Amino acid sequence: MIYTLTLNPALDYIMRVENLQTSDINRSVFEELHYGGKGINVSVVLTRLGIKNKALGFTAGFTGEYLEKLLCDEGVDCAFLRIPCGNTRINVKIEADNGIDINARGPEIPAEYTEKLIGFTDEIKDGDCLVLAGSVPENMPGDIYETVLSRLENKKVNVVADATGDLLLSVLKYKPFLIKPNHLELGDLFGVSAESDGDIVFYGKKLISMGAQNVLVSRGEKGAILICGDGKVMSVGAVSGEPVNTVGCGDSMVAGFLAGYIEKGDYEYALRMGAAAGSATAFCRALASEKDIKNIFNTLKTN
Repeated sequence: MIYTLTLNPALDYIMRVENLQTSDINRSVFEELHYGGKGINVSVVLTRLGIKNKALGFTAGFTGEYLEKLLCDEGVDCAFLRIPCGNTRINVKIEADNGIDINARGPEIPAEYTEKLIGFTDEIKDGDCLVLAGSVPENMPGDIYETVLSRLENKKVNVVADATGDLLLSVLKYKPFLIKPNHLELGDLFGVSAESDGDIVFYGKKLISMGAQNVLVSRGEKGAILICGDGKVMSVGAVSGEPVNTVGCGDSMVAGFLAGYIEKGDYEYALRMGAAAGSATAFCRALASEKDIKNIFNTLKTN
């Protein structure tokens, strides 16, 4: 079983506005409401690829109820803790000549519900996978990922971490199966620019020496590079075209990689599936379908 953990899920309210201005009322010409949150995106793509998983995290209020409805409609198995106060956040995305993103803080998480969530992870068993995706809300303990992983330390659980900065570095001592920075985040970890293949491999290997078992580095239109713990390095390109979406591409790559690895147990196959899922989402208004992913998969080759 794969578990995904999203500590601060959201509804993303997208509005398209022509000629955005501050001197008068703006009227949208298009609106959409989507589920949001990195772990949630991973769960949705896994579900579309036929991989059983369970989404963990917190929801609150009427927005939380609607978020869970959207996920249930997708067939995602939800096991969110319902907190008694506040509402699951709504992030506003205004699409215009100069787009505006406003991300809400989210509800206050009572300490006892944090403890309940940590206790819930005790059901994770040997052979399961846990995906830790996204940042920690400011009203939660900053070491929550470490607390969860410390409880799993004596189990054979494959941990996937898709986080940034010190939060990512803090989980390396638990030897995660996979971490997935993009090339900019990889450089930021070491205070450098990691643009070339050589730089990415060099700093990816440093992360392996610090505890990661495998490092998957996404590179946008340049594809992705996988640095394996056994010293193997492989890369895959991206499909050509004009992307229409950047939201969820990295999450889709994580889901595709896991789906591919579960299917074949082969890193090269998993890398192609990850790249295909990330690319397919880049060409969709929302997350990619299984058909889109499989179509792109058949066009990709690894090096």
